[in-house]
Amino acid sequence: MTIDEATGTPPRVLVVGAGPVGLTTANLLAARDVPVLVVERNRTTSDEAKAISIDDESLRTFAAAGLAETVLRIVVPGTGTRYFDRRDRPLFHAAGPVPPHPRGFPFKNQFAQPELESALLSALDERPGVEVRFGTDLVAYAEQPDGTVSVTLRDTGSKRTTTESVSWVLGCDGGRSTVRELAGIGMTGTSHDEVWLVVDTVGDHHRERYGMHHGDPRRPTVVVPGRDGRCRYEFLQFPGEGVRGERPSFDTVRRLVSRHRSITEEQVERCTAYTFNAVVADTWRAGRSLLLGDAAHMMPPFAGQGLNSGVRDAANLAWKLAGVWHGEFGEGVLDTYETERKPHAAATVRYSERLGRIVMTTSKARATLRDMVVRAVRLTGRGRTYLSEMRFRPVAVHTDGVVAGPPHALTGRELPQPRVLVPPELRPQRADTVLGAGFAIVGVDVDPAQWRRVRAAFDGRLRAVAVDVVLGDRIPRQAAEHICVADADGALERALAPARGAFLVVRPDRYVAAVFSAGEAAGVARRLTDLLGGAVGTPPPATTKSTPAGPVKAGG
Repeated sequence: MTIDEATGTPPRVLVVGAGPVGLTTANLLAARDVPVLVVERNRTTSDEAKAISIDDESLRTFAAAGLAETVLRIVVPGTGTRYFDRRDRPLFHAAGPVPPHPRGFPFKNQFAQPELESALLSALDERPGVEVRFGTDLVAYAEQPDGTVSVTLRDTGSKRTTTESVSWVLGCDGGRSTVRELAGIGMTGTSHDEVWLVVDTVGDHHRERYGMHHGDPRRPTVVVPGRDGRCRYEFLQFPGEGVRGERPSFDTVRRLVSRHRSITEEQVERCTAYTFNAVVADTWRAGRSLLLGDAAHMMPPFAGQGLNSGVRDAANLAWKLAGVWHGEFGEGVLDTYETERKPHAAATVRYSERLGRIVMTTSKARATLRDMVVRAVRLTGRGRTYLSEMRFRPVAVHTDGVVAGPPHALTGRELPQPRVLVPPELRPQRADTVLGAGFAIVGVDVDPAQWRRVRAAFDGRLRAVAVDVVLGDRIPRQAAEHICVADADGALERALAPARGAFLVVRPDRYVAAVFSAGEAAGVARRLTDLLGGAVGTPPPATTKSTPAGPVKAGG
C-alpha cells in the first residue's frame, strides 16, 4: 500500500455512516491509532430513538474503546425481558445469567439512541486523527493499483464533489447501504409484510427496568421503559390499520396506548409505522470495502439484537483492520471477519424471526400452545434456567478463522470477564483491565517451567500480555515476567476450570484463539502467525506509527 509522504502512514480509513455502528467502529479504530474519516449523509446525528437495547457484550466492546463509563451514564442497567401470556399473565422473566455478570456488565440495558450517538460522537471529537463530516454522501469509489481507494464524496447541501484517497471503505450506512450498492452485493432473506406501530413517549409512569412482551394474539404489544420518564410502545397493526412510513393520527395512538397509560399529543416524542426484513448480505467484503451492521444484516426487532449484532461486527473487524493498517497483519486476515461473523449473524436473524412468530403470534391456537409448553418447561429446574438465562439464544463459536491448536471446549468462544485479584493491592477488578488491548497468553494453574517453553515458542511471533492464573483460594504472587491473578468471586474458577493446566491465547476481541499445552506451543504459534499473515512480534515498517514490537511480556 502507498505510504503518505506527509504522515509516513497509509491513508486513513473511510467509515460511511455515523450511526451507532459507524461511530463505534471509528472509536475502536481510533483507539488503536488508526486515522479515520467518517461521513454521514444527514446533517446531524439521529434524533430518532430507533434501537433501544444494549447488551452486556456491547458494553464490553465500548469498554475496549475506553467508553464504558461514558455509555453507562446514559443507560438503564436492565434486568432482561418479562413475557406475558395470551391473558396478560406473567409467563416467565428472561433476566440473563445470574450475577456476577459473566461479561462484567448488566445483561440488557435500555437507552435512547440519540443520546448514545451524541456520546460516541463526543468521544471521537477528543481523539486525534479523526474527522467527521456530516451532510456528506459517498458517490463512488474505485480501487487503485497502489492498494488505495479513490473515493468521491458529495456535500449534500452545495452538491460539490471532492475526491480523496483512503486505505479502506467500511459500509456502516444502514439497510439502504450505498457501499453495498456500489460494490454490487445482494442480500438474501425475507421481507415481512406485518406493520408495527412504534410510539416513543415521555412523561410515562413505568419504572420497570425490563422490557415487557405482551403475547395477547388480539394485539401483540411491546413496552420498554427508559430513563427520565421515557417509554416505548410497539403495537402490531392488523390489515387496514397502518401503512409503512405513514404517521398515524393521534387518535389511533391514544386508542392503542390508553390500555397502558393516558397520553397527550405533546407526550408523543416519535411515532412511525414500519415493517422489517430478515436478510443477510451475500458477501461482506469486496476488495477494500467491508460491510458492518444493517449494511451486512437486518433482522426483526423481537430479540433486541440488531444494533448489538452491528457492535459485534465492529469488535471483530476493528482489531484485525488496525493490525493490517499498521503493517503487522496480512490483508488476508480480513477474510476471517465474514468467516467468523456471518454464521452467528445469520443464526441471530433466524432466531429473531422465530421468536417473533412464537411470542408475537396472532393465532389463538398457537398462543395457547405456546403458553402450555412454556409452563411445562418451567416445571423443572433445568427448564427454568433455560428460559430465565435465555439459553435459547444463538451463541457465537468460531470454528474457522483466527483459531488454532487442538480441539477444546473453550476454543472459538468468548472468554467471560470475571473479577480478578491482582497483587499487590488485591483489589477486585475486571479481567479485561489485565488482559489489555491486544493479545494475551493465559496460563491456568501451570508450572513455572512451562511458562519458559511457551515464551520461547511465541517470542518474535506474537506480542502479548502474559497472565498467570491461580485457581483455588490462593493469593497470587507478583512476578517480573508475567501478571499473576486469582479468583475474586468464584467466576474465574468456573470459566477456566476446563483449561486447568493449559495455556490460552486470547484475542483482542476476547475470543479464545487456542487452548494448548506447553508442548504444543510451538505449533500453535506457527499456525497463528500463518493465520494473521505475519509475525505480530516483528517491528512493522519504519514508515508506520506502530509501537515497536516486543516479546511475550506483561503489558506488551
